[in-house]
Amino acid sequence: MLDKRQKITIKGTKDGLTLIIDDQCSFDEVLAELGIILAENNPRQDEPAVPVTVKLGDRYLNDEQKDELSELIGHKNRFTIQSFDSNVIRRDEALTWKADSDVKAINRIVRSGQVLEVVGDLLLIGDVNPGGKVVTTGNIFIMGNLHGIAHAGSNGDRKAIIAASYMKPSQLRIADYISRAPDYESDGVYMECGLIDETQDKIIIDRLQVLSRKRNDLSGFERRMHNG
Repeated sequence: MLDKRQKITIKGTKDGLTLIIDDQCSFDEVLAELGIILAENNPRQDEPAVPVTVKLGDRYLNDEQKDELSELIGHKNRFTIQSFDSNVIRRDEALTWKADSDVKAINRIVRSGQVLEVVGDLLLIGDVNPGGKVVTTGNIFIMGNLHGIAHAGSNGDRKAIIAASYMKPSQLRIADYISRAPDYESDGVYMECGLIDETQDKIIIDRLQVLSRKRNDLSGFERRMHNG
């Protein structure tokens, strides 16, 4: 019996087209059916190129297969792939994602001349002394005194934040932003956080309570602490 199941579904959106590809059929079947569909629906030459999002479901495509699809969809330059959306990633990509999203809970004092550097979020139970430095690709939460340097979002994440029980740092860094000691109250502040204010284009110090409004994604930190 011939398989009459539809292998490709096309949906129009305000941003272009979405191609939903059946993840149970072979890649060759996808190419064959897609070639027919695109030939029947190719925009006229006087129309602008149409952006296409390709949803792959539980299918993984290697770079060569993505190039084949890109060449087929971009034939005559009337369609252009905007993105591939798949539920599947490679093992090394999954391990990298896990490392970036992990919370590292460390109980120690970072003394002068020491550098504590981690991937992901850091929960430091202890102090950062003057001359000490902590660096993370994610957020920094210090249950203690921050007197040294703290650098969050070191890989360029401008949404990262720095929070401490007592904050009187020699320097705060978030992504490529730097804020030095004169920006803070001379006596330091309790239970505050540093984050980038895009309207002022600088790092500001604010109450911890603002995080529930300004950084809703931090709820993921709480889930990771509970679930490990």
